[in-house]
Amino acid sequence: MDQQVDLLVIGAGAAGMSAALFAKLNGLNVLLCEKAAQAGGTSATSGGTIWAPGSHLSVKAGVPDDIEQARIFLRSVVGERGGEELREAFLASSADMIRELDEKTTVKLNACLAHPDYVKNQPGEAFGGRALAPAEFDGSILGADFKYVRPPRPEFMGLGGMMVNRNELNALLNPVQSIQNLMITLKVVLPYFFSRLRFNRGTRLVMGNALVGSLFYNLKKQHVPVWFNSPLQELIVEKGKVVGAKIQTEKGTEVIYARQGFVLATGGVGWNEQLRQQLFPKGLTSDSLSPLSNTGDGLSKAIQKGAKLDPSVDSSVLYFPCSIHMHANGYKAIWPHIILDRAKPGVIAVNENGKRFVNESDSYHDFCMAQIKSNRGKETIQSYLICDHTAIEKYGLGFILPGAKKLNYYLKANYLFSANTLEELAKKTGIDKQGLINTVQYFNQMVEQGVDTDFGKGTGVMNRFNGDPEVKPNPCLGKLEHGPYYALPVIPMDCASSGGLAGDIYGRVLDQNNQVISGLFACGNDLASIFKGTYPGPGTTLGPGMVFAWRIAQFAAGKLTEKFNHQPIQVTQQRRSA
Repeated sequence: MDQQVDLLVIGAGAAGMSAALFAKLNGLNVLLCEKAAQAGGTSATSGGTIWAPGSHLSVKAGVPDDIEQARIFLRSVVGERGGEELREAFLASSADMIRELDEKTTVKLNACLAHPDYVKNQPGEAFGGRALAPAEFDGSILGADFKYVRPPRPEFMGLGGMMVNRNELNALLNPVQSIQNLMITLKVVLPYFFSRLRFNRGTRLVMGNALVGSLFYNLKKQHVPVWFNSPLQELIVEKGKVVGAKIQTEKGTEVIYARQGFVLATGGVGWNEQLRQQLFPKGLTSDSLSPLSNTGDGLSKAIQKGAKLDPSVDSSVLYFPCSIHMHANGYKAIWPHIILDRAKPGVIAVNENGKRFVNESDSYHDFCMAQIKSNRGKETIQSYLICDHTAIEKYGLGFILPGAKKLNYYLKANYLFSANTLEELAKKTGIDKQGLINTVQYFNQMVEQGVDTDFGKGTGVMNRFNGDPEVKPNPCLGKLEHGPYYALPVIPMDCASSGGLAGDIYGRVLDQNNQVISGLFACGNDLASIFKGTYPGPGTTLGPGMVFAWRIAQFAAGKLTEKFNHQPIQVTQQRRSA
């Protein structure tokens, strides 16, 4: 039989689950439908960081963030690309979303003391407080429902199912180096073995897995029904208003009507080939870091009903530079080069001409944008991370962890290349020999001066944060001079889409004439990025995704109207003055 609810949410990533949870907290009758067999989407495999300016959590942590400084920063980063009204709505509601999440749910976040914004040397940029990280979550409290939380990628779990925080990695790699390392190792490993007695993986969740696990737990606490294996088939439109949706379930097609509307949060473009050809640059791999279940359903179903697709100004894709290791069984293991290696001393990036093209310590997205520009017009977008043995031994490179763990294995698997001289390395990889030699020689000369005059490696706060603080004067610069030398191919891969459905400040989807499609909302990657293809800081997909989920729920519940659009920011200001 047909069913009726107040709000139907399609997609159980962080944005979709947030929309359902906030709607329920505002007294709405909610149904959440997820295409896959598990909740979490791309959020489950992410770092889980939320970019949320001006929160009370930053004050509590002793690193208070200021909305006005965030506004200044965004004006500098985004410039004249447009979207100011949506960013103002985001800034108006950011702190209130975080407060409601903190006070009315058990989803716990911590303001990062040190997690700098990504675009360097800008007015208003923050070193800490603006980025919020999920606290650890004990998945065992979900009981049998723990199986519905999507796990991280296998390559990022130790011992067959154990999650590890970034700041624990060194201790786990060197457990007997000190008493402190041993205690950290025991704290992580022992509970893991106990959890495996009941579950098929570790229940100590961190990063994005902790965020989606805690959101899912709170949905269960609030008795919000979640239908798995239930993809969206079609939106039903009557007299220009979306009034229903056909959902394919294991029992057949269900027609759901929603009084207040439908929220699309299906993860953006993902693996949708037509949308990828339309929005993504030539030469980008056909692979995606999105779940295989993400095939752009929200975008494609909305476009069929007249919704407007809004490509972002700079890029409709947000990127990770990735290296790929093919296992013997055919599994494609992917390593996103986010923070652990590119910024370190003794590591540079070159194109096939052997020339540097980027500040290697800039953000992963900006690294890839430079990589694409350097390879413009070519069939394949690829570059190489180059280092010597000193660097790979100390810092690692991709799947080769610090201490050069399993280096020979990955060499035999052709994951990376090695040679005693730069000439031999160029020959093995096809990199221009003289170009590579000249680049390394010149780079080494700049290292002696402590300044990268070509690209400014190590000149920004975030650059230096990801470098080696023991190296002076520039924590990101070190010579390449001790063979053997190594070359690791890296390609840009989409970690999220920036282009999406055009929407207004309430998350309502717009048509080709920029008019509201009544009854249809979007958030997360289904909604076009409010940052217009730029990547301001850590968590700039999850932050807006959850804030607009909150705004949609407030609007659907009648608490955020066009007449009182600025009420949230006034409330935040009153709280501060109080």
